[in-house]
Amino acid sequence: MSLRDRLTSDMKEAMKAKDELKLSTIRLLRSAVKNKEIDSKRELDDQGVVEVVASLVKQRRESIRMFGEAGRQDLVAKEEQELAVLQSFLPPQLSREELIELVVQAIEECGAQGAKDMGKVMKILSPMVAGRADGKAVSDLVREKLS
Repeated sequence: MSLRDRLTSDMKEAMKAKDELKLSTIRLLRSAVKNKEIDSKRELDDQGVVEVVASLVKQRRESIRMFGEAGRQDLVAKEEQELAVLQSFLPPQLSREELIELVVQAIEECGAQGAKDMGKVMKILSPMVAGRADGKAVSDLVREKLS
């Protein structure tokens, strides 16, 4: 089952279960996918949908951080619940050890020597970890390995 089909079936289940949070989050996700398709003038494949989900997850994490700093625990709780729903549509996350292994492999593949070659490494690494690891964590790890 494609990710798009899974979104539709999960939305129907949320409607039947009267799960308002899950329903609104899935609707938001489907809307974001549709907007991305309109912008790119093509239908997104599963990888494209995963990228949209990853983008929404990143937004939720940032919102959680900002609401936490502002002392708005009610909004933090809502964002964390939405984050959990969104993460259910992402592939399993890579462990730190798996991520280190991929970073080392990418560095060897492009022959990177120092921090100036970070772009080359990220270009190779990004498609391999898309949706399976936080981009900031990946870039921090690459920077650490290249220095």
